[in-house]
Amino acid sequence: MKKKLFFFISIVFLSCETYQGPKPTKRQLEWQKMEYYAFVHFNMNTFTNKEWGFGDEKPSQFNPTEFDPNQWARICKEAGMKGIIITAKHHDGFCLWPSKFTEHSVKNSIWKNGKGDAIREISDACKKYGLKFGVYLSPWDRNHSEYGKESYITFFRNQLTELLTNYGEIFEVWFDGANGGSGYYGGSNEERRVDKRKYYDWQNTVKLVRELQPNAVIFSDGGPDIRWVGNEKGYAHDTSWSTIYRDSVYGGMPDYNRFSKGQKNGTHWIPTETDVSIRPGWYYHPEQDNQVKTLTKLREIYYSSIGKNSSLLLNIPVDKRGIIHENDAKELIKLKNQIDKDFKTNLILNKKSKSNQFFIIKNNSNNINDGDNKTYWSPNKNPSNWSVNFTLDNKIKFNTVLIRENIPLGQRVVSFKIEINDKGKWKKIKEGSTIGNKRILTFPHIETNNIRLTVLESKATPQISEFEIYNTTILEGEKEVQ
Repeated sequence: MKKKLFFFISIVFLSCETYQGPKPTKRQLEWQKMEYYAFVHFNMNTFTNKEWGFGDEKPSQFNPTEFDPNQWARICKEAGMKGIIITAKHHDGFCLWPSKFTEHSVKNSIWKNGKGDAIREISDACKKYGLKFGVYLSPWDRNHSEYGKESYITFFRNQLTELLTNYGEIFEVWFDGANGGSGYYGGSNEERRVDKRKYYDWQNTVKLVRELQPNAVIFSDGGPDIRWVGNEKGYAHDTSWSTIYRDSVYGGMPDYNRFSKGQKNGTHWIPTETDVSIRPGWYYHPEQDNQVKTLTKLREIYYSSIGKNSSLLLNIPVDKRGIIHENDAKELIKLKNQIDKDFKTNLILNKKSKSNQFFIIKNNSNNINDGDNKTYWSPNKNPSNWSVNFTLDNKIKFNTVLIRENIPLGQRVVSFKIEINDKGKWKKIKEGSTIGNKRILTFPHIETNNIRLTVLESKATPQISEFEIYNTTILEGEKEVQ
């Protein structure tokens, strides 16, 4: 007789009151669905072999010989990415579009005899390949003579208006936290510091973005829509709250990591974005052609960002030709293939379940493994416990669990643990603090007939949209215990 496999998912509630905390906006939910998209650092620094230009570069230095944004978009699409954010203007002030408000732009380059518009071509390529398009505009400009003065803010907003009105739908506007310091500044060659809290008058700049691109999310160290994860290594925090006190962080904050994990009782929904480059540098440097991150490292980053309630903004330094280097493209496609393989088969998808509690149809326990993120399980109020049993014919072998909360109604779970039943006794194999949009947990391969998920603490009645089980491959360089 075949053995039956029973999965017990037991949820204990310490706090089941009606949840009144912050919830995501429609634009934030649409952004959260993307999960994985490209950062492309391509600008003047590509041709000067620098990371940060001083602002004294000559426009004539910008001259890609094989500029092909269609190649970028094709590779990003094949790699499973959902969009591209381009460095339209970095700290050196050089603009990839023919801005009316500065001479430091492509209109004075030898590329296409000054008639080119890189932003136009990148935007068009994204449309062609079904990708979303975003722009990075540095608030710092080491070229502009008025930086540090009130008049510069008008200049900055004029350039922002050009980007948000001339290139179609924008999904994300990216503002760097690095600002103020030494620079060319129109020939002054001096250091200029600004009050990072007050100088930019962010309130009115945000208002401008909302008017011109109402569906775009705005990134900065402190939001207002999404915030920096606190490092550039590709790792979100084990404890990762989408909620934060709005005024607790700001761009360029020296002790930013004090709050980068978010805050359990935060007043605003501002989830994290994890940015990291596929190479050591953000811009292309030929000496780094053999330092592209390997599949093993990229998968670790994927699990440690998207798998920890964040999104992954993976940077690709386009080279001097104006195309994605072959070495980068190779590893990007490897990652796509591996992730597809890892999450191809949910071992408990649509398996019939039994519950020891009464549920209304809308929120019944079968919703937790139906492969539909829009459905969810929500228990009765104040239960002593809750369990759902999955019955299979045989034991299964697995090493990965994926859990999702129903985030349209907020992030609630404070802590949880996963256990297996070993010879009649429950044995903890993993524990965590926070779930959010997606939590991926890995552990040594297990072959068992019982597994249990327990929510130890929740801000309100937990709402779990998915609980999935996978058997993934150990790659070269990885250890069985992760």
